[in-house]
Amino acid sequence: MKLYYSPGACSLSPHIILNEGGFNFDKEAVDLASKKTATGTNYNAVNINGYVPALVLDDGTILTEGPAIIQYLADRVPEKKLAPPAGTIERYQLMQWLNFISTELHKGFSPLFNPQAPAEWKTLVTAQLGRRLKTVSQQLEGRDWLLGKDFTVADAYLFTVLGWCPYVGIELEQWPVLKAYHSRVSMRPAVQASLKEEGLIQSS
Repeated sequence: MKLYYSPGACSLSPHIILNEGGFNFDKEAVDLASKKTATGTNYNAVNINGYVPALVLDDGTILTEGPAIIQYLADRVPEKKLAPPAGTIERYQLMQWLNFISTELHKGFSPLFNPQAPAEWKTLVTAQLGRRLKTVSQQLEGRDWLLGKDFTVADAYLFTVLGWCPYVGIELEQWPVLKAYHSRVSMRPAVQASLKEEGLIQSS
């Protein structure tokens, strides 16, 4: 398999799950501005949407959209318990979280990274994100992971999105539960490996 990624972008989530699952995989960075990969390939030929992630399977099939990719990977290694079994209520709860993170958090950050977005709009978006993050904090109270006792793909996705807070002026410290959660996820060996591989932290 081969993952196309951009350092620190939402592609960090499948990158983490590839390492959590113990997969053998290649990876190639994408310049999202030029739509060129590190080897000079036109990335639009890989993913017509032009954004990351994209996962090329061994048979040449291309999967896009992070929530779909991470569930595919989790189902390949059920013994890792990165997603509850298909058909269980817990699996639907996982999908509930993935949809929430994707639509209510992930997309909420987009205008904050847009230099052309009006300041008034950014103020409204930041306030909305704050309300959503407060909700997540409340639901994480008293538990280690989003679904309870097991780290899942939803945690990899939430960790990735929370990592954007410092870049848009949102202080995670205002939600101590989220701050502790983010720190807890960051210490997982697979997460540390992924961050180092993307150049987001230094190798020791």
